[in-house]
Amino acid sequence: MLPGYSGKYFGKDPFLNMENNAKENGEMNIHFIGVGGVSMSTLAAVSAKGGMTVTGSDRAPSAVTERLEESGIRVFCPQSAENLDKAGRIDRVVYTAAIPEDNPELKEARRRGIPCMRRSEYLGQLMKQYSVRIGVSGTHGKSSTTGMLAHLFLEAGKNPTVACGAELCELHSAYRLGGSEHFVYEACEYKDAFLDFFPTVAVMLNMEMDHVDYYHSMEQMERSYISSAKDAKAVVLNGDDPHLRSVAERLKGVWVVKAGVNSIDCDYRAADIQMKGGFASFDFYKENEKLARICLGVPGRHHVYNALCAGAAAHLCGLSPKEIAKGIGTYQGILRRFEYKGQHKGAKIYDDYAHHPTEIAATLRTAKEMLPEGGRLFCVFQPHTYSRTAGLFEDFVKALSLCDRLYLAPIYAAREQNTYGVSSEQLAERIQGAECLQTFEEIAGRLESELSEGDILLTMGAGNAYKAGELLISEDRE
Repeated sequence: MLPGYSGKYFGKDPFLNMENNAKENGEMNIHFIGVGGVSMSTLAAVSAKGGMTVTGSDRAPSAVTERLEESGIRVFCPQSAENLDKAGRIDRVVYTAAIPEDNPELKEARRRGIPCMRRSEYLGQLMKQYSVRIGVSGTHGKSSTTGMLAHLFLEAGKNPTVACGAELCELHSAYRLGGSEHFVYEACEYKDAFLDFFPTVAVMLNMEMDHVDYYHSMEQMERSYISSAKDAKAVVLNGDDPHLRSVAERLKGVWVVKAGVNSIDCDYRAADIQMKGGFASFDFYKENEKLARICLGVPGRHHVYNALCAGAAAHLCGLSPKEIAKGIGTYQGILRRFEYKGQHKGAKIYDDYAHHPTEIAATLRTAKEMLPEGGRLFCVFQPHTYSRTAGLFEDFVKALSLCDRLYLAPIYAAREQNTYGVSSEQLAERIQGAECLQTFEEIAGRLESELSEGDILLTMGAGNAYKAGELLISEDRE
């Protein structure tokens, strides 16, 4: 059981408190710059439900901004200084780490003296009034494990508030406004955003070089992870990850709980791992005591570590082994994580958010385990950001070589300019059976004649590679 935790929450609902404070202080109107992102749209929706008057802006309309507008939140596209006048009175501006300092709305808000907060700062303040705050960090698996923990607590009859980086299948949303006891959230490490959070239980899944436009060494990243958990009551981390073991050794005054498969000093372990049709099962141990047999409801060997860390954190917070096994077994995942989309000519089409080489390799291996005899693995991949593509180029070549046929789309720039001189064409030249095409329509046209029954098509990336699969599925429906 988590030290100092009685199992009872304290304080009033934080969003009611937020509303009351807003009324008292006159801070009722919040404007979100970059509101079309999953995390920002979540905060905007939660703030509106808490009684705030919310407006937002983004570069272009999207399905997310349309849903926000349907809920009564005004969204302005594209971003411009004039949007602040359209929004009316603004008492606070919230912006994402991806918003540059020269963004016209952010510059104008600062010129007017409007208080501006990063998304992470705003979320950090909201979470303070929850008694148990479980934050999930790591290079890979944050959203999946956050969703898994949320489902565990829901299945156990708890009432968690949830802030995830992707939509949970069961909630059809990335957030859930619950009670004031448990707050389960995704702790993103980009630009040290997670340093603004206040976890009582910090879950660390893995650590690998990423966000190379900000992190320049693993030592820098390790220091950030240590700082993110220095005030936590407990840290649950992957005891098989060498960098996280280094973090564990350097954390002072924090209860460190290791979860792993290969390291004998782990407090929680997975043993007798079995794979069937791409789905894993394992014995869940605490020290030398077998707690339960866990059968995952989402495919992929990599989910063993996600489930192990989620189970350990839930066990520390008072959930029983039976509740943990049931919750993990019935968890159906989140959108864009090996999400089944449909079929084309008997070929199954899945979409996945994987955009780092390690994630790509894990996803492709999972798909290979699910292929019937004679089936082929096709992949459509859209690299995400020039800095990541250039910095991890050789790793991308190795990971993407796992599929039988690869189509590459142009790099999704996101927040960057191509100062690296890197391209998808360069990747295609290094990978056998790879080709780069300029549009998803072209890619879908090639796949239309190549796919057949028994094949699997994976569309992958943090951008909009899913469009290629959707074009094929819509063709099949016509």
